[in-house]
Amino acid sequence: MTNQVNWNERFNIGVEVIDKAHQKLFSIVRRLVNLSQDEKSGRWACAEGIKYFKYYTMKHFAEEEEYMRSIGYSGYEMHKCLHDNLRDMTLPALEKDLTTSDYSQESIQHFLGICLGWLTGHIMVEDRAITGRIPNKWMEGKVGKEAGRMEDVVSQVMEEVFKLQIRIVSEHYAGEDFGESVYYRLSYGAGEGKSVHIFLAFEDWLLVQTVGGMLGVQRGKVDRIVVNAAKQLSQQLMKRIGAYFGVAEKYHFEKVYLLTKEQFEKEFAMGYPYYSLLFDTGMGYFAFCAKIH
Repeated sequence: MTNQVNWNERFNIGVEVIDKAHQKLFSIVRRLVNLSQDEKSGRWACAEGIKYFKYYTMKHFAEEEEYMRSIGYSGYEMHKCLHDNLRDMTLPALEKDLTTSDYSQESIQHFLGICLGWLTGHIMVEDRAITGRIPNKWMEGKVGKEAGRMEDVVSQVMEEVFKLQIRIVSEHYAGEDFGESVYYRLSYGAGEGKSVHIFLAFEDWLLVQTVGGMLGVQRGKVDRIVVNAAKQLSQQLMKRIGAYFGVAEKYHFEKVYLLTKEQFEKEFAMGYPYYSLLFDTGMGYFAFCAKIH
C-alpha cells in the first residue's frame, strides 16, 4: 500500500491552498501506513496518527468549502454532502471498528484502504470538478430520505438472511478498497430499453463466516463452492429487496456476473451509481450499489 501513497503532480487542481492540504494529507496517510507495518509502534502510535489525520481532514474541508463558496461553485451542496458523509458517518464507523477490535490489523487496513481510496478518488473527481476540469459524477446520486429508505431495506434483508446487525459506513461509497473481496453484477431488464445493474461486494471473511457456515463447513478461505453459492444467494437477496419496494414483478432478472476487482473499479470510473452504500456487518464489509439506465 505504501507505493499508492506517493504524491503525484496529477493530483494538483491548480488552487494552492487546496493542493498544499492534499499533499499534507497524503504525507499523513503515508506515515500511518508505515506505522501500521511496524509492530513496535503499537496501538498508541496508530491511534494518535489517526486522530491527527481526522483533525487535519476537518481543517482542510473547512478551507475547501470556504473556497467553493467564494467562487460560487454550483456543485457546492453535493460536495459538502460528501465531506459531511465522511466526517459524520464514515470516520466514526471506522473508528468504532478500530476501538472495538483493539486496533487489529484488519480494522487498520479497513481504515487506511477506505481513507486512501476516498482521498484519491475525491481529489481526482470531486475536487477537479471545482475548477471545471471534469463534471461532478455524483450529481445524479440519491441522498436524503430516498437513500435512507434503501439503506434501511438493505440492512433489514441482510439481517433476515445472515442474522447480522449491520451498520452503515458510507452513503456515498465510491469503490474504495476495503480488503480482499468477491464482486457480483446482477442485471435486470424493465422493458422499453430500460435496465438496472446491481453491484454487490462481499469481503472474503464475510463470505467465509456466513455462506461457509450455511454450507455447514467453516472454510479458511473463499473457494469456488462459496463463490458459486454466494452468486445464487445474491439473487435471493435482490428478490427480497425488490419485494420491499413492490417492484419485484417490474424488473425481470437477466444474468449474474462474477467480476474481477478491476472490472468493479472500472464501473465507478465510468460513472457513479444511483445508490452506493457501504456497510460493516461485524464479520466483514459489504457494498450495495445500483446503476439505472
